[in-house]
This record gives sequence, C-alpha cells and structure tokens, in this order.
Amino acid sequence: MSLSEFQHPLWLVLVVVPLALAIGYVIALRSKRRRTVRFGNFGVLRTVDRGGRRWFTHVPAVLLILSLLALVVALAGPQKEQKVPRNRATVMLVVDVSLSMESTDVAPSRLEAAQQAATTFANNLTPGVNLGLVSYAGTASMLVAPTTDRGPVVRAVERLRLDERTATGEAIYTATQAVTTFTESLGGTDQAPPARIVLLSDGKETVPADPTEERGAFTAAERAEEAGIPISTISFGTLYGTVDIQGRPQPVPVDDASLRTIAEISGGDFFTASSLEELDSVYRTLEEQIGFEWKKADASRPWLVIGSLLAMLAAAGSLVAHRRIP
Repeated sequence: MSLSEFQHPLWLVLVVVPLALAIGYVIALRSKRRRTVRFGNFGVLRTVDRGGRRWFTHVPAVLLILSLLALVVALAGPQKEQKVPRNRATVMLVVDVSLSMESTDVAPSRLEAAQQAATTFANNLTPGVNLGLVSYAGTASMLVAPTTDRGPVVRAVERLRLDERTATGEAIYTATQAVTTFTESLGGTDQAPPARIVLLSDGKETVPADPTEERGAFTAAERAEEAGIPISTISFGTLYGTVDIQGRPQPVPVDDASLRTIAEISGGDFFTASSLEELDSVYRTLEEQIGFEWKKADASRPWLVIGSLLAMLAAAGSLVAHRRIP
C-alpha cells in the first residue's frame, strides 16, 4: 500500500472531487434538516430525529467517497521497491575437481557433497537466469555454455571426475571468457546483463605456484573485475581433511585466505562451508542474490482492488438503506 513515488502524480489533483462530494453531502444533509425544522410539524420532526439515529444510512455515501479516493491513488500510479526475478543474468558455476576433493571430512566426500549441492542450486535457480559450468584441476574445461536449460548442467555435474593439480586462475579466465562471449552474443542493448562467477574450491592453487603471475588466480580475478564480473567464492571443507596418497594420509586443509582474496579483488562475496548443509545454505543465499533484484514496480493494484470493492459495497449498502443505487 505505497503512497510515494507516483508515476503520474498529476492525477492526484482529482482528490478534490471526492473531497468536494463529501463536503457537498454534509451541506445537503444540514440543508435538508433546516427545511424540515422550518416547514415540518411535530410528527415529522420525530421521524427526522429517529432517522438521525440511523447512522448506517450514511454508510453508502462514505464508502463511495473512500472508493473514489482509492481509485484516484491508483490512477496516480504509486510505486514501491519489490523483489522481482532477474532476466538474462548469466552465472558460471566453477567447481574444483582436484584430488583433494576426494577427502571425506565432508560426508560422503567433498566432491559428492559438492555435486549434490550444485545440482540443487541449478534446479532452484531462477528460470530466467543463464547458467554455465566450468570444472578444473590442472586445466580448466567449460563443460556447459550459459543456458536456461538446467538439464545439461545437472548431467555434467553428475559426471565430474577428479584429476591432479589445481589451476584456479585458468578456471576464472575460462569462466570470464564464457560470460563475455555469451553476453556479446545476446546483443540488443548497450548495457550488458548482470553476470556472476560462483567458484567452489577446497584448496590452494598449485598451477602456477604464485597467484599473482599472469595466469594466476589473483590476476585472473583482476581481469574479471575489469570485465564487471564479481566472483563469489566458497571455501568448502575443513582444516582437518586428508586424502590417501600411496597408502599415506596427506593433509588437504581448505585455503580460506586465497579464496577470500579472489572475492575481494573481483568485488564478490566470500563464503565458507564445512558440511553439505552449510553448502546448501550458501547456495540458497546466492540464489537470492543472483536470481532476484529489487526494483521500483507498480503498486497501484491494491488501491484499485480496494476502490472497486468499496464501490461495490457502497452500491449494495445503498440498495439496502435507500432502495436505490447512488
């Protein structure tokens, strides 16, 4: 029930009409009473007095005036901030499939939990959003180009397999290029639709060893920021994760520091998750951020509904009280 930021505020001038009718109604009642007192007899006056106590005879007029006020507000087109689904937004889901994702510190394993959560994320993401998928270990592969069809993404997530090394920078470059290419193919507007990279990883980049090198993760994050594509990073796992390498347990703790830096450089958000439930919660948060936006939208419908209902009640009340429609 907004009463601000009208699209057509000049229509509010019509408020004087129901106000004038209200004043005219009161004047008419008083004039009628004066005429009755002046020319009537005692019996008539008693009838008028009883009628004065029948307050409900005035209800139809009051309802009609309120109806007109509501309809005038509706004509003025009030607006308010409303959450609306995004259209044409692009999201690249980037999943780390390095050998450390085999760790079982997150049941049933980091990779399987990531697959379950990514599938839920894909299925629940706003239908109008284009979703693509990149996986990476020692190299990055674009498995699915951005599309509104969730089927290819879900099937590709189910087929993810582990591999050696971790090339986070290459994955970011691949995702950035995919978004840029897809956006250019859309055309039609000067302003590119919103885009986001969602990067899930559990470990430190190993290829190259220095993330500030040309193909490193921090440099890639800078390129994403220049392209206007923020990166939301999810550090997935615990500090106590291990994997079995040649019969020996090898520690694979999560690397919060580098993933937080990637998010900061690109203008995105950083999240941590140490269980499937926490990962699902992070993805739900991202679904809200990515899939919806707050926009000024028309809020005249409630006023139109109220005005119409009041008009109907006024007509019904007039039939009951006066045997006629005003």
